Amino acid sequence: MMKPTLLDTDTLSQLVRRQPLALQRAEQYMVEHGELQFSIITYYESLSGLLYKDARQQMDRFQALVRLHQLLPLTIESVNVSARIEADLRRRGLSIGATDTLIAGVALANNLVLATSNTKHFERIEGLQLANWMQ
Repeated sequence: MMKPTLLDTDTLSQLVRRQPLALQRAEQYMVEHGELQFSIITYYESLSGLLYKDARQQMDRFQALVRLHQLLPLTIESVNVSARIEADLRRRGLSIGATDTLIAGVALANNLVLATSNTKHFERIEGLQLANWMQ
């Protein structure tokens, strides 16, 4: 059984690129949970990257994913969680950047595991459960 999960930008981009292992994990997840979840921050990162690369086929697949699945917004709660994460990481000299901190805050505020290939980056955050869909 897979726990409720938020997709990080790298995992979503693997789905858009049709990476076989990511697709297999997404299919397994959807059998259990019905839809994928990713944050508005991941939407922003993915959209800006695709626009920059002018990747039209990938853009079509990305927009289809957006229509079919759940896009989680930033909320007061998730931003408060993110701000506490950022303050803690900065005190320890381990900041991971605003967008990743916001994605982690959305995951924690919604009690979701974060699916990411960037586990070394996110394991700095206390209480954040990680899953790597590329392994």
